[in-house]
Amino acid sequence: MKSLIVPALGVVMLGMGMTLEFGDFRRIFKRPRDVTTGIACQYIFMPLLGFLLANIFMTDPLVATGIVLVGSCPGGTASNVITYLSKGDLALSVTMTMVSTLISPILIPLSMYIYANKWIDVPAAKLFISSFEIVVIPVVAGIALGKLMSGKKNYITPFLPTVSSLGIILIVAVIVALNSGTMLSLGFKIIIVVILHNILGLTLGYTAAVATGMNRSKARAIAIEVGMQNSGLGVVLASANFGPLSALPSAIFSIWHNISGSLLAFFWSRKPIESE
Repeated sequence: MKSLIVPALGVVMLGMGMTLEFGDFRRIFKRPRDVTTGIACQYIFMPLLGFLLANIFMTDPLVATGIVLVGSCPGGTASNVITYLSKGDLALSVTMTMVSTLISPILIPLSMYIYANKWIDVPAAKLFISSFEIVVIPVVAGIALGKLMSGKKNYITPFLPTVSSLGIILIVAVIVALNSGTMLSLGFKIIIVVILHNILGLTLGYTAAVATGMNRSKARAIAIEVGMQNSGLGVVLASANFGPLSALPSAIFSIWHNISGSLLAFFWSRKPIESE
């Protein structure tokens, strides 16, 4: 079923686009400092953490490349739900997801060239093209489709999270099946790296937001955006450009960050922001 990986992510990204409107772009100009700080944290911390963790724990170059790749991906749509449940700044979370997604075709190849070139010859141009095709085109098409549907969009959008979840489940299941042998030999080590990557990203995102003078609501949003990646995108890009083995870290990340995000939301939803 590996031929279904790319179409499944296309449906997910189309659904993301349908939840957005052209008016959402105005929020970027209303709060440029918050958005810029959050995006900088995301694209600086996560690829660098991936590089450091891969150097410490991994010997297989393809798995190491996959760890850097998932760290180079933009925020995922699940981060918006977790931010909402965590009583974080939802508008900032949505705006960061949108911006980080649309600029990812440029920053993913750049991050991979900087950090992963020591293990494998990074096809930067091919990575840019596939990122643009997989990310920007479906998202923009989704925004346009939502605009054309006008009021009817409200009947469809409630079902989009379920469709996206099913798409991600399919993608993860196929990648784990393709790498069942590797899971037996390297699975535990990859899981440890993924957990550390996620937790360190959440911690550094929150710390950096507070250090730059943001309130706790914004800090929660930035922490979640930094720590939760669009790992489905990581799976597809890894499979298309480096092979199924390099997609394994993204697949495991996709499972783990929903667990850690849910636990964090459970904790933060019961903790008043004023007490932080």
